[in-house]
Amino acid sequence: MMDLLAVWGITKAVGLLAQTILEDFAKDTGKDVAKDFFKDALKKVIEPNILKEAYGKALKEFLQLMEQELVNVKCREEQIREYVEPLKQFVRREDVEAVLASAFELNCRSIDTRILDRAWAEITSPSLPDDFSWEQVWTPYRRAVKNIAIESEKLQKIHTANAQIDTAEGIKDLVGIIPEFDLRKYAEGLREKYGNLRIDSLDTDGSAYKLKLEGIFVPQNVREYQEDLSQMYELPKEHGQRWRNEGQLDEAEIAAAELQPKNQAYQSPVNCSILKIVTGNSPVQKVVILGDPGAGKSSLLQYLALIWAELPIRDLAVSPMPLLVELRTYARDRQDGTCTDILTFLHGGNVTCRLDRQQLHDKLNAGHAIALFDGIDEVFDPELRYKVVTDIHRFTNDYPHVRVIATSRRFGYRVQRLRGAGFQHFMLQDLEDDQIESFIQRWHDLTFPVGADKERKRDRLQKALRESKSIRELAGNPLLLTMMAILNRHQELPRDRPELYSQASRVLLHHWDVGRLLVDPELKDLKTLDYKDKQGMLRKVAHHMQSSAKG
Repeated sequence: MMDLLAVWGITKAVGLLAQTILEDFAKDTGKDVAKDFFKDALKKVIEPNILKEAYGKALKEFLQLMEQELVNVKCREEQIREYVEPLKQFVRREDVEAVLASAFELNCRSIDTRILDRAWAEITSPSLPDDFSWEQVWTPYRRAVKNIAIESEKLQKIHTANAQIDTAEGIKDLVGIIPEFDLRKYAEGLREKYGNLRIDSLDTDGSAYKLKLEGIFVPQNVREYQEDLSQMYELPKEHGQRWRNEGQLDEAEIAAAELQPKNQAYQSPVNCSILKIVTGNSPVQKVVILGDPGAGKSSLLQYLALIWAELPIRDLAVSPMPLLVELRTYARDRQDGTCTDILTFLHGGNVTCRLDRQQLHDKLNAGHAIALFDGIDEVFDPELRYKVVTDIHRFTNDYPHVRVIATSRRFGYRVQRLRGAGFQHFMLQDLEDDQIESFIQRWHDLTFPVGADKERKRDRLQKALRESKSIRELAGNPLLLTMMAILNRHQELPRDRPELYSQASRVLLHHWDVGRLLVDPELKDLKTLDYKDKQGMLRKVAHHMQSSAKG
């Protein structure tokens, strides 16, 4: 037994779990445990001693890495001792042995860590800490196994020549490929980028407080989208509300002959929470979410990504990974040649961290991801937008098991392109009264300390919405409701719509950086545009829009 422990590298320095468990396993040398362990992984190896050596060395590495991860998540020594007996059962399970042995296969890069998670759950006690990550164990384990194979002349011949391995690693270094997924780092990146509500462009005092998107987000309802009246007519809010409530408008307002064919299409039977559509028990596989400016389309996708990012570390690997693609950035990179398709865009580091192309491909093939494409309408060039939509269509063909959600403003969007690819379309609805009330409560709970000022300002906003029909109609839009909450921090809200628009636009234009998009050196002085200059520019745009044929 001592000889075998020496071959495995078991010394007093290897750690509690490896030493205790492998001393016990060394007693089983008369049994064919090593052969059972490898099964299909090393089919050409028939020498028992070679198998026993590789078996023990691999288990030693795995158990040491398990212990290190437990230490990383703040387990004390007495807590680690509680894992000795469960780990003996765990590493002898057939499904776990298959996973651990697969690291010896030449083309092994990633595994489905859900197998390990399920296997541990069946042992029942003790449970692993919430922050424990199988990914953090598997990645260095696979590297260690590769070194075990390289150090053994027999195993090295089975796999590949040493020079081939070195060349492959050299190519990775040359092209800058990040070799592994780090789900913990990726989740942290999502939280850093999307965790806070983006109010710095809305509130001059926004630096004084941070609002977590998860805490403030209120999911809206949606209707299934068939054919949109607004492709022909941009209806005022009050008419749109009457259309939703009654299904028709007065003939004096719009010709009944034109509206009649639209009536039935608009009155969709589906009117439910958006979360039921995208995260319910039977979520829709391919969805386009349409909505007005400020309706919360981007916030919805960010919220879905954050739901995953806030999971305990050990649950990240067993839940579909969100891949949030801001299409304006993707279109820019596609146009300048930085990427050629969505996979190379994700691999190239245009999300919160770089993602290895092969492992990403494996996850997508297995359907263990959810793709979130934000802002089809934000690709302004029609020809480039056509290419981007084609790329989305091709992505769904390449990875048919991946759930896909895309967003766009409704004006100018062409339903037929993605409907033909099997996408269902839904329209975000204005916030209902109870949803507005929920937002107001959350806003004031998060932005004000407990006290009379919090109650006074919350009541003041609620009163403004009750007493002004026009202001209440605007409050159904999440962006405008947020603007009202910001304005209400410093003053009473105006009761008429033009004055509210004036004050809201003043805040928005104060932060609008016109100069950053100007490339003509002769226009450099425009970088000093003040609020009134910006307002004058938009006044001309608005006049052109309102004086055109159909408004």
